[in-house]
Amino acid sequence: MTSSKTFVYSESRSEFGPVVLGGQSLDAARTRIVESIRSAVADADADGVVVAMSGGLDSTTTAMLAVDAVGSDRVLGLGMPCHKTDRPGVSDARTIADGLGIEFYELHLRPLLDAFESLVGSTLEPHDGEVERPNERNRELGNAIARLRMTAAYYAANRRNYLVLGTANRSELCCGYLTKFGDDAADLYPIGDCYKLEVKALAGRIGVPRRIVTKEPTAGFWAGQTDAEELGEPYETIDPFLRRIIDDGVTVEDAATALGMEPETAAAIAHLVVDSAHKRTRPPTPGIWDRTAPSEAGTAND
Repeated sequence: MTSSKTFVYSESRSEFGPVVLGGQSLDAARTRIVESIRSAVADADADGVVVAMSGGLDSTTTAMLAVDAVGSDRVLGLGMPCHKTDRPGVSDARTIADGLGIEFYELHLRPLLDAFESLVGSTLEPHDGEVERPNERNRELGNAIARLRMTAAYYAANRRNYLVLGTANRSELCCGYLTKFGDDAADLYPIGDCYKLEVKALAGRIGVPRRIVTKEPTAGFWAGQTDAEELGEPYETIDPFLRRIIDDGVTVEDAATALGMEPETAAAIAHLVVDSAHKRTRPPTPGIWDRTAPSEAGTAND
């Protein structure tokens, strides 16, 4: 992508506007999110929802909004640690779950990951020389962990006739900072219209504990991992830029100028959005006989 082009994002936009930090708008967003969860559960004739809880900002906020929507007796929280570094977060998740009065289970995934590495990883490990990136194996195993977690969440959902609530925010969705068919697999993204800074503001508004709100954002795939390191910039830099190029249709160059960003930084963030487009669309079909993908096809009643 060149900086002179306008970036166009095809996903639905939040009607509450970009990077909302004001109280009344946050209250309106809260109401809309709660209604969307309630409607999705009713439309699916489901009995409740499952939330994978890490003890972080996004999953805690999602769980609290879910309780508002369907009641504490219809929300299941799952804490799924895989490394020692996950334990403090899961401890926080349990504390939050107890405070909300929701059912909560802690599933230790390390044995599953060990079995995966032994059976799959050792067999399929490439033997063509050194990997290009120092964290290549960490990244691949991190993706495997995300998919194991979602497998467990959907197993629970299937057994209980529940829906799975994803915990991804708009910043993550736009930048592709989530695992395909892992933590991006969900029946609904309740906070998916909210940039990370908006989630933080909303969390404070609905009473998420300060220690959760102020945590360093991380996907928790390996020790010391942070969102800022993985994305290249903190959300304080990313979100205002995304707002301009996605919601306002401003060119990358103009957005960078308005924010006083280095052109290289702006280009790097824009490339994250472009390169992750495949994560925001269903896999395409070849279009044989001029047929569209089932997700795009109309119904007989249209």
